[in-house]
Amino acid sequence: MSHDTTQLNRQRNHFAGHDAIWLFGYGSLIWKADFPYIERRPAHIHGWVRRFWQGSHDHRGTPEAPGRVVTLVREPGAVCHGMAYRITPEVLAPLDVREKNGYLREVTTLCFDDAAGGHAEGLVYLAGADNAAYLGDAPLDTIAAQIATAHGPSGPNRDYLVNLAAALRALDVEDDHVFALTARLPGERD
Repeated sequence: MSHDTTQLNRQRNHFAGHDAIWLFGYGSLIWKADFPYIERRPAHIHGWVRRFWQGSHDHRGTPEAPGRVVTLVREPGAVCHGMAYRITPEVLAPLDVREKNGYLREVTTLCFDDAAGGHAEGLVYLAGADNAAYLGDAPLDTIAAQIATAHGPSGPNRDYLVNLAAALRALDVEDDHVFALTARLPGERD
């Protein structure tokens, strides 16, 4: 699959005809919701873990020196916490461009973590191992070193990691992978 998944996502009309759609964010969508939304609620999904295994050639790095951003990796019994947004279908077009570097829209069940609770079907942008920007697993020190030095049009890759760690702490969410990488950045500590 190519780096640019914009057109593929525009063909994935899982919720055609709906007035509103739930979207689950587990990376920058937690702390950088630069799109209009109707409602925002803390949520989680089952069976996935967040990993810095996706290359970023267009936001937090360049084609010559990609950064690393998160994707989800299947892990039975795991829970991944993030933020759910109820959006109108029109919001998907700019999000498809934002998430174009290997991410595809997938349907998932969101479980809400607020007092109202409950669950809903929604979408998540997922970058699988078959996309051209996928970097995969590496030693934590190697991943942290890449994040510490990468820089792209959206700014330093380091800021992405630090902002994600801060957003997870604000949600009172433990994420060993994210916090271990943050602790390995020069000048940072867990």
